[in-house]
Parts: sequence; C-alpha cells; structure tokens
Amino acid sequence: MLDKERMSTIQERQDRGRALREQVPRSSHGILKPVSSRPDPINLLQEHDKNHLKKLLPIKYSRMLESPSAFMRGAAVVMAADLVTTPVIGLYTQLCGDAHLLNFGIFATPERKLVFDINDFDETYPGPWEWDLKRLTTSAVLIGREKGFGNDVNRELAMVVNRCYQKSIANFTLAPFLDVWYYDVEVAGVLEVFDRSSRKDRESVKKVVKKALYSTQEHTMEKLTEFVGGRRQIRNDPPLLVRLSETVPEEQEAWITELDAEKLFKEYIASLPEEKHHLMSHFRISSGALRIVGVGSVGTRCLILLLEGPTKDDALILQLKEAGPSVLEPYVAKKDYASHAQRVVVGQKLMQAASDIFLAGIKDPLTGIQYYWRQFKDMKSSFDLDTLDKTGLETYLEVCSLCLARAHARTGDAACISGYIGKGDTFCEAITNFATAYAEQTDSDYQALKEAVKSGRIEAKKGS
Repeated sequence: MLDKERMSTIQERQDRGRALREQVPRSSHGILKPVSSRPDPINLLQEHDKNHLKKLLPIKYSRMLESPSAFMRGAAVVMAADLVTTPVIGLYTQLCGDAHLLNFGIFATPERKLVFDINDFDETYPGPWEWDLKRLTTSAVLIGREKGFGNDVNRELAMVVNRCYQKSIANFTLAPFLDVWYYDVEVAGVLEVFDRSSRKDRESVKKVVKKALYSTQEHTMEKLTEFVGGRRQIRNDPPLLVRLSETVPEEQEAWITELDAEKLFKEYIASLPEEKHHLMSHFRISSGALRIVGVGSVGTRCLILLLEGPTKDDALILQLKEAGPSVLEPYVAKKDYASHAQRVVVGQKLMQAASDIFLAGIKDPLTGIQYYWRQFKDMKSSFDLDTLDKTGLETYLEVCSLCLARAHARTGDAACISGYIGKGDTFCEAITNFATAYAEQTDSDYQALKEAVKSGRIEAKKGS
C-alpha cells in the first residue's frame, strides 16, 4: 500500500494534470481543422530529402506507394507539420517521433533476454506526449483499413490503443520510479497474452519469436557474408547491398569517395566507455557495404561493417547510420544536444528498457556527417501484421501502447498525464476522432504522391 505522503504527492501531480483541462479541453484533441495554409505534402517530402542520396530516393518513394500506411512510415515530416497545428497541454516527454506500429519489435537485451519495445529513434526529441499517441493511433486505423475492416472496427482498434495507454500510464503513476525504469515487456509475457486472447495468432507470434532466436550473429554472418579469396566479405547484392570494394569511383556519391571507414571506427572506439573501448579494440574492419533500410530511412547514408576479432569465431556486424535533424525540431522547444547522433543515442537510452551495448554516436571530422553505431540484426524480429486477425491485432496494439506509456512514464510526469486523461473515455474518444480524420488525410496525401509520380514530379523505382 502507498504511504500517505507519497499518495498525497501523486494526488497533487494528478490535480495539476486535471487543472490543465481548463486550458485545453480533452475533447479538443479530436479536432483536425482544415488549414488553408497547410504546406503541400510533396514539397515537404522533397525539402526533407534534399540532403539525402538522390539516387536512392526513387526506391523510398516506391516503398511509400505500397499503401497509405507505408506512405505514413516515410512521411513523418508531413505529420509533424500537421501536429503542430493541434492543441497541446504543455507536458513534455521524450518522444519516439515516429511511433507507428512497425517501429516496435523484438530484440535481445545485453543479458540475451528477449523483450518487446520501441525500436526506431531517428526522429526522437522531447515534445508533447500526445503527438506520439496520435501517430500510433493513426497507424492502427490505417492498418485496420488496409485489412478491410469497417469504420466501426477501426474505431475499436483506435480505442484499444488509447484505453491501454490510459490504463498503463495510470499504473505507472502508482509504481515507484525505479520500478518504472526497470520495467520491460518480456516476450514470454507477450506469448502468454496472445495465448489468452488469440490462440489462432499465437502460432504466428511463436514464429516471430523463433525467428528472433534464430537471428543470431552467426546466422547473420551466414546470410550476409561470403568468402572471397579466402577472406570473409559482405555479400554484394546491389542495389540494396553494395560492397564498398565493388563500387566504381565514377558511380560513387561524393560521401563514399571521402569515406574513411577505418578512421570512423577509431572515432567510434574512442567515444566508448573504457570497458567497451577495451572490448572493441580487439576488432578490426574486414569488409563494408552500403545498405538500404526501411522506408523513411531510404536515402540516408547507411553502412554495415564486418568486424573480425582475434580468432575466426570472433566476428561482429555493426551498422553505421546517418543521423540528421529530427522532423520535430522546428516545432518544439530546442534541446541542446551535442549532435544529432547524440540525440538519437540519448533518446533511445531514455525510452528503451534495455539498449544495445554497441550504441554510440560520432561525427565524421572530414565531412561533418553524423552517424550512430549499433549492432546489426542480432536476435531481432518484427511482427507481420498481415497475419493477425482482429483479436490478434488488438493484442498487438495493447502491447505497443504499454511500451509507449512506459517510455513516456520514464521521461515525463506520468501522474500529470494520467490526471489530465482521467478515467473515462473523453480523451480516448478524442484521440480516436483525430486518428480517424488523420487516416483520411494520410490517404489523401498518399493519392497526391501517386499523382506526383504519374506526372513525373517524383520518380519511383523498385529496388531489386
């Protein structure tokens, strides 16, 4: 039982949250007002991509054309510009910045325990907690639409997201802060939840878990490397995976010509804490390749590097990914980060229950490009939402909402947030109304992209 003093403190913070309803009524979050000066979404995308690798952008737009939800994955910059026009209550947390359903997944902690959590932080930044929740809820509505569910069912899915967030943030309010910080969502628990709610989908989830267990560093080596002239090298599989040694100088982007992987690796090692510095000093770069990843990330500078240690069994693949400005930065109070790479690293460590031990950020002293390092594909897996029925999708939404609430409780005032939301459905209905309206807006923007490709304004080309 909570002691009276602590309960009184929690009550005071909840009261502060309730008082904010006078300034920003909860129902106001459901309104998506047409803005006559709304920026053209295609212009926003092109402006955002102007510093990306031009030859890769047609692949990005091709992937965005697959569906409205795929468009949303690549259009965080568009939604950020729209969210700033909506009401906010002024309570900040660390935001994922791109909290759609496919940015959650399974990975192993440093202790090799499988957990489920948010797994993408390219856009992370401190900001209004409502923005993450609105993006997550909208993605649920879009997935429901693409699965052929009707409007009533899609509203139910949105309400699942919001009610679970509401319940979870209230529970974290009552927990000691250290318990919130240590809390993680173990995959074993996720399997149990699916077993109770959707036995049909449990087998599908078991396959996802099995894939994660199978996706060890050894398996990744087998899949992505080969022996060339007696040395292990990353496979050459253009255009999605292009070994650096295979590139032709005149076909290279300027940044590749200027890239000094060995120097960047030394910068990386120097940035690590002493114990990890000692670990990584035993490895050297054996091979590198350009790697195309995701949807929104296509066009950013991304490498994977094969590292070899003292013996033939000591091998490791790290990813080196460009870190640029967050799409949220123009719209929120500025945070003084040393670099964009530091922003990504700090945001991930704040929001995740357990982070990659190889995670670190650096700046290329020659080009000024910022990168963050992380381990590549080690015991990681994601859900195939196409295989889930309505009940299974609802269960998945509950787990994602729990993770988001936990991340916000770690980095913000859970009691204030909980006090503002309250116990009824007023706030949940409002976010559901917003998500339903914004799903329509996203579909309209998706059609605009199709027209832009048709007219030749945007080039789209599938990668083989």
